[in-house]
Amino acid sequence: MTAPGPLAGLRVVEMAGIGPVPHAAMVLADLGADVVRVERPGTASSPDGVVDADAALYRNRQRTAVDLRSDAGRTTVLHLVAAADVLLEGFRPGVMERLGLGPEECLAANPGLVYGRMTGWGQDGPWARTAGHDINYLAVTGVLETMGPAGEPPLPPLNLVGDFGGGSMFLVTGVLAALHDRGRGGAGQVVDAAMVDGAGVLAQLLWSWRAAGRWSDHRGANLLDGSAPFYSTYRCADGRFVAVGALEPQFWALLVTGLALEEADLPDRWDRRRWPELRAVLAGRFAERTRDAWAEHFADTDACVTPVLSFAEAGAHPAARARGTTVTVDGVEQAAAAPRFSRHPQRPPSRVREVGPADVLARWRTGPGADQDAGAST
Repeated sequence: MTAPGPLAGLRVVEMAGIGPVPHAAMVLADLGADVVRVERPGTASSPDGVVDADAALYRNRQRTAVDLRSDAGRTTVLHLVAAADVLLEGFRPGVMERLGLGPEECLAANPGLVYGRMTGWGQDGPWARTAGHDINYLAVTGVLETMGPAGEPPLPPLNLVGDFGGGSMFLVTGVLAALHDRGRGGAGQVVDAAMVDGAGVLAQLLWSWRAAGRWSDHRGANLLDGSAPFYSTYRCADGRFVAVGALEPQFWALLVTGLALEEADLPDRWDRRRWPELRAVLAGRFAERTRDAWAEHFADTDACVTPVLSFAEAGAHPAARARGTTVTVDGVEQAAAAPRFSRHPQRPPSRVREVGPADVLARWRTGPGADQDAGAST
C-alpha cells in the first residue's frame, strides 16, 4: 500500500466517455481520490482500430460494467451516487436526464453530491446539442485563428487547449470549488464546465493584450505565436530544432552573445517590420550546428535555448530524470502525477482494475475514508 494522496477519502463516480472527463477523473485519482469508472458492457471499437489506446488515461482507478439502459443499471448507479461525493459526466445535454440519472435524480439520492458536467458548447445555447471536437471549440473562441504561420491555415494545438486545458482542468477546478463550498454549507450543486468557456479564459491574457494594442488579429506579427524571432523555433544543421524564448533583455543579450553576434549589427528586435530580417540572421546561425550541439552550448546559460525533443527523447532528458517527470507502468511510459505535495509522497500509478458494482458499494458504505488507497495496487 502507498501513502494516500491529499484527496484520499473522496469518492468519485466517472461516467465513461472520451476526452476531458477521463482526463479529469485521472487527475483526481492521481491525487488520491477513489474513482470508479462506470462503463457500458462490451468494448467499444476505436475508429482507427487501435485497441486500448486510452488505457493509460484510466490509471489509478477501478472500472465496472453497468447497463445504463436497464432499471437495474440505473438503480446501481444511483446507489453509487448516494455513497459518492462527486459524479463526472461528459455526454451531450439531456442524455443523463433520459437515462434517469440527471442532476434532479442524483441530487435527490445525495443532496451533498457535486455533479460535474462537461460539454463542448455548454448545457444551454443554440449549439448545446451540436456535435463538435476540440478543434471546433477553439475555432469559435478566436484561439485557433491565432495559431500557425501567417498566410497558412491555422494549426490545432493537438487537443491540449480545448479538451484538457479548457475542459478537464476547468472541470477539476469547478469540482474542487464546489467541494469547498459544500464544506461550508453542506449542500451539493451542479458544475457546468464547457470547453468554449475554459478555452476563452485560457486566452484572457491575449484578450487583454488585444485591447491594449499589443496583439494583432493577423498572424505573423505577435509576440507569442512564433512570429517574433526571439520567441520561435529554428532548424539546425541536422534537421532538428531548438526553441528560443529570449523575451527579456538580459536573456536576449545572452542569446546574442552565445550566437557570436553583435547587437549593434542587428535590427531593432522590437521593430516588427524588421522581424523577417532578424529571423534570417538567427536562422543562419542556428543552421551552422546540430540541435544537440546548440543545446550543450547554451546548457549553462539563461539564454532560454532548449532542444525540441520528441516524446521518445523527453523522458530521458536530465531534467525529466531528476524530477521523475515520466514513469513506466507495465512497460508503458507516461507522465507522472502533478502537482506535488510536501505531506503526500507521489503515488506510483497503477493500471485500472476491474471490479463489480457490489464490491464498490460494499467498500463505500463502510463509512467516509474507507480504503483510501483503493486506486493503488495491493
